[in-house]
Amino acid sequence: MVPPTIVLFTQDLRVHDHPALTAAVGAGDTVLPLFVVDPRIVERSARNRCGYLAEALTALRAALRARGGDLVVREGDTAERVRELAERTGAEAVFLSAGVSRCAVRREDLLRGAGLSVRALPGLTVVPPGEVTPAGGDHYKVFTPYWRAWAEHERRAVLPDPGEVRLPGDVEPGAIPEGLAGAGVGAPAPCRLTGGEEAARGRLRAWLDRGLPRYARRRDDLPAAATSGLSADLRFGCLSPLELAEAAEAADAGAGAEEFVRQLAWRDFHHQVARAFPDLPVRDYRPRDRGWREDPDALDAWRRGMTGVPIVDAGMRQLLREGFMHNRTRMITAAFLTRTLRVHWRAGAEHFHAHLVDGDVADDYGNWQWVAGTGNDTRPNRPFNPLRQARRFDPEGDYVRRHVPELRGLPGRRALTPWRETEPPEGYPPPIADPGR
Repeated sequence: MVPPTIVLFTQDLRVHDHPALTAAVGAGDTVLPLFVVDPRIVERSARNRCGYLAEALTALRAALRARGGDLVVREGDTAERVRELAERTGAEAVFLSAGVSRCAVRREDLLRGAGLSVRALPGLTVVPPGEVTPAGGDHYKVFTPYWRAWAEHERRAVLPDPGEVRLPGDVEPGAIPEGLAGAGVGAPAPCRLTGGEEAARGRLRAWLDRGLPRYARRRDDLPAAATSGLSADLRFGCLSPLELAEAAEAADAGAGAEEFVRQLAWRDFHHQVARAFPDLPVRDYRPRDRGWREDPDALDAWRRGMTGVPIVDAGMRQLLREGFMHNRTRMITAAFLTRTLRVHWRAGAEHFHAHLVDGDVADDYGNWQWVAGTGNDTRPNRPFNPLRQARRFDPEGDYVRRHVPELRGLPGRRALTPWRETEPPEGYPPPIADPGR
């Protein structure tokens, strides 16, 4: 009898265009799809991500059952649970999607150390980290040359549905932990989107039909909320980034498709940086001797969206309400904390990571370091005036009023500068630092 192949799901909770799952189905008679809920990881994760994860696992189980299989769920140390199942079933091989974090690399090492054959396949990015490298280097440090090479790189083919998935008959699937959805850190966002591949593919169809054609001209329009809203689906792998890039390019959306695919390249860029520099979440990629300040009160005001700078507070409150923030306000809020308040980027990144549904180590910390001037920005001292940003991307204050109810009585752009009012809005603070001119 051919032993089963274990497919270890991590950040790839889908059945469509899943190289590891497809390869495993083609490798033998039976497949053991597995997800391990590691309490050590869960307790450090955002509650919003745990909620999305619980829904995504439920959807993945349903998709596998529809194909004749099931999702085996275990709790504990991932490598240990895999080893136990391998011993029980006779499995000799583990297929999984290759990751770039320290956790992912360590997991692969432990599995190989347990005597298992580990096959790490692409699936978390459009172009696998390490496939596009500069002459004489292990990774690109600047985006523009990476983008040129990335755009010319030949991609693998999008894979079809894997078809029937046969689970070994003597394996108990196990339950998705009841407390998973409420686990983790940070407050739950009342307006968090629903997780899972089916919901993600619905969002994808809507985006291709209605959002993508206007993306190039409206992506930074804060009131329009004209971004794809697919970042969490990509972070959990409920959508294949390659399938998304191919679908966008095939949609005949002109400049919208090109600009959107460029954003997917930015995501890949941060992943190849994280692969080469795994200390990205804890150490400056490019040390700048910034001279950071300890200011607990300012940090607390920033976290709560009570800095007195409306565009900053609107972004921070969107984060608390939705577990999501528009990319433009991610930059505005990060720049205000690191450049205006001079608070260390790690404090801001940790707050984001405790609330974002789409929180991803490579993307989050790569972007925070870019804004703070310690990362891959070729202009580390570029100016970032929050009031000018507000006037440009929320000129009539609609985004601000949407998320800061204290300012809803101020019409037009007056909502951007409440400190100039003769009678400032009740309950809203004056600016804790210079908001710019």
